[in-house]
Amino acid sequence: MAKVLGMGNALMDILIRIDDESIFSEFNLEKGGMRLVDSSTIQSVMNKLQHLPAEKAPGGSAANTINGLSNLGMETGFIGKVAMDDNGKFMKDDMLKNNIQPLLLKGEASTGIAVTLVTPDSERTFAVNLGCAIELSPDDIKSEMFHGYDYFHIEGYLVQNHDLLRKAVKLAKENNVKISLDLASFDVVRENLDFLKDIIDEYVDIVFANEDEAKAFTSLDPEDALHKIYEDSEVAVVKIGKDGSMVKHAEEVYKIGVIEVNSIDTTGAGDLYAGGFLYGMANGYSPDKCGKIGSLLAGKVIEVLGAKIGDETWKIINDEVKLIISE
Repeated sequence: MAKVLGMGNALMDILIRIDDESIFSEFNLEKGGMRLVDSSTIQSVMNKLQHLPAEKAPGGSAANTINGLSNLGMETGFIGKVAMDDNGKFMKDDMLKNNIQPLLLKGEASTGIAVTLVTPDSERTFAVNLGCAIELSPDDIKSEMFHGYDYFHIEGYLVQNHDLLRKAVKLAKENNVKISLDLASFDVVRENLDFLKDIIDEYVDIVFANEDEAKAFTSLDPEDALHKIYEDSEVAVVKIGKDGSMVKHAEEVYKIGVIEVNSIDTTGAGDLYAGGFLYGMANGYSPDKCGKIGSLLAGKVIEVLGAKIGDETWKIINDEVKLIISE
């Protein structure tokens, strides 16, 4: 069976539902986007919203994708950096519980935190303090980390560390590992456009983008963006929200719908889509089946607050995946 390795910012997710969007302007946050902030800003946001209930869960984009793959029964591992604090220990224990090999390096600063603000329209906006996640450096990445793996999945939030990403993809290719990249956020794409284009052209096999990220990357509408991204990759995926997703592979375009859901929170939808899609790719299924599995996982995760799906729902998902495969 194929094995998938992920690398990303290991973060503790703190999820809060809000009704008043004035907090965005107060803390210079762009709705639907992600802003890196210092620890004092995180504390200020938390203080401002202390009257609202908050839920905590281990997260980070690539970690969510790997968690999804593991719950589909794949062998997985994850590279990240955490501190020897309560949040770091919680994250390691959660990975072990989910059969993920934790290649977690020890950081100096505290474990990173992502405050996720969820508005009534299910949109999520992030204020992120990377903590020691940002300490992950090129020197931490060793060739042996990739041994035995077939796919290497990276979150776009790492592209701000150009040297780290370049070394990781170089070592992955030297170990004959396929590389997938989730563009992660339109503002990250805008700020790192030239570097992203170089990395994708030279190293990346599978590219995931939502319509905003695809627009930031190509300046084109979703379908034209799909063709443009495909020019430099083996597989291009553009997710278009309630309209589903589009996949291009081997010159063929596949349009995939969504499942009917009661949307609570879109956090993790893209991450879990990538997990489902990579599961299909790793098992040699057709692109449309890969997309359907991705849509299934994305649909199930937006019915819960946060990016973690419960064990009972995973049983249902795995049964439904078998039906998709047998179609």
